[in-house]
Amino acid sequence: PGQPQPSFDKQPLRDYLDAERRAGRWNGEAPPPPLPARVVEATSRRYLDAYRRLTGQELAMS
Repeated sequence: PGQPQPSFDKQPLRDYLDAERRAGRWNGEAPPPPLPARVVEATSRRYLDAYRRLTGQELAMS
């Protein structure tokens, strides 16, 4: 409280798509470009961390 809070969202995905758009490799229309594994992993880690913080449990991934 009273301080900026860490972001637990899909910012790595937004950053990647924004970079692709600025580089002219994507026009912003559907479908988006394929996502590199590093972007998928970074986004997944954020959601898994948020789940753990909210529930106190690890989410089993298959």
